[in-house]
Amino acid sequence: MRQLLFSIALPLLVAALTAACTQSVSSPTPASVSYTTAQLEGSWTLASIAPSGGASQDRPFNAVYTLTFNDGKMTTRADCNTCGGSFSVSAGAVLTAGPNLACTRAACPTMAFENTYTAILSGDSNIVVTGSTLTLSSSRGTLQFVRN
Repeated sequence: MRQLLFSIALPLLVAALTAACTQSVSSPTPASVSYTTAQLEGSWTLASIAPSGGASQDRPFNAVYTLTFNDGKMTTRADCNTCGGSFSVSAGAVLTAGPNLACTRAACPTMAFENTYTAILSGDSNIVVTGSTLTLSSSRGTLQFVRN
């Protein structure tokens, strides 16, 4: 009886150990990056925009496009116009600009580019900060800034 039990238990033990050793060990998933409003504070200059489904476009030559975060407020200069309003960071990686950005309405030479820029900026965007680069992306498109 004892030999019968041993002959059954040993193969089961070997099979269990083999299965445990051959299973792949997954490495832990890196923690999601989380940003704070303090990390965004300061001024950023627009480098390029990429509207959803469109090609990337550099900021027009000699036009000023900046984004500034200061004391819980956000302001942006879009060529000859200025917009301002509130912003928030939620889930550590989503920037909400607005709900409403108040903008001046002067007719700038880069009006089409400006309209695309403010449309992409308004609402929720995913945040990625890499070195001195800030990227905001959403279903509306992507904005890329460099820190001043």
